[in-house]
Amino acid sequence: MFKTGKFATLAILSALAINTAFAEDKSAAMVNGVSIPQSRIDMRVKAATQQGQPDTPELRKSIREDLINLEVLAQEAAKLGLDKSSEVTQQIALARQTVLANAFVQDYVKNHPVSDDVLKQEYDKLKMNVGTKEYKSRHILVETEAEAKSIIAQLGKKAKFEKLAAKSKDVGSAEHGGELEWAVPSNFVPPFANAMVSLKKGEYTKEPVQTQYGWHVIKLDDVRELKVPSFDELKPQLQQRMQQQNVQNAITELRDKAKIE
Repeated sequence: MFKTGKFATLAILSALAINTAFAEDKSAAMVNGVSIPQSRIDMRVKAATQQGQPDTPELRKSIREDLINLEVLAQEAAKLGLDKSSEVTQQIALARQTVLANAFVQDYVKNHPVSDDVLKQEYDKLKMNVGTKEYKSRHILVETEAEAKSIIAQLGKKAKFEKLAAKSKDVGSAEHGGELEWAVPSNFVPPFANAMVSLKKGEYTKEPVQTQYGWHVIKLDDVRELKVPSFDELKPQLQQRMQQQNVQNAITELRDKAKIE
């Protein structure tokens, strides 16, 4: 949520000499002969409305007061010579880079839209990866194979899985009898997933399952058909993810072309 009164952030923008970019703007206020352009207020209002705040006279007045305070502080800082400080100049340079980098990303996304055909291909790939079923399982994670075999032996003697799960290294699930959330196999590392899908409802693994986390004893509680959201439901998330991928690819390409020493 946008909040006014953030002098530090606004001070950076002022230090970037934004004034010159709005030389032809209508002035919203004058501070010691320096104009605060109306377009700067409009820019802050736009940011606020994009985060859910209504465009009201009160909001505009609050932003105007903040910008006046900002200008007063920036002018006084300059009088004190703080704009010549090494730390301040580095902060200004970094802020400038950040603003320009964000501008590049916005421009790149605007000029490189992801087509519906590409998004549908990504959606089909996602559906294929997640499969058609999701599983409700439990597990007990221990340090050694010997410990896992001991647990399996106890289960063979009718010990309760939920009670033995208190020994699990996975503290979060141990508190709930080893219970895990409904999940598709691809959410798990392959050895765990392969063992889980091979079980029938109510069965547990008769041999320990090793992963990078340790040794598991797995029990399958239930299986159900997976309800995959429609393309239209997932489209915004897919679009965002692919835009991020495209931007990262562009950054990689620019780094490859750059002379970095």
